[in-house]
Amino acid sequence: MYNITYQFEQKGLEPITFTGVEDGQSLLEVALINDINLHHNCGGVCACSTCHIYIEQGDEFLEELNDREEDFIDRAVSPRINSRLGCQCVLQSGSGNIVLTLPDQTQFLGE
Repeated sequence: MYNITYQFEQKGLEPITFTGVEDGQSLLEVALINDINLHHNCGGVCACSTCHIYIEQGDEFLEELNDREEDFIDRAVSPRINSRLGCQCVLQSGSGNIVLTLPDQTQFLGE
């Protein structure tokens, strides 16, 4: 079971932590199940970059970055060394703490 903290670059949004999250889910799925509106124009199939997030802590608990995901991250707005796509960050078997930041998605509204 995981503890996952979603932080937000968008002003006025406080971090939210979910406890007891089961493995096998993506960070996109966890967000959507818990009413965090993380954009996902392609439906979560690694065909766009709208579910772009920053992993601050706990990347060792997630599926590894693959070439396809890396190609789409290169197209994301403001990519960083810790950038990932939420749809590709599947929780591996085990437990731990994960902290991630959602970029300010208001900049994506015109896309």
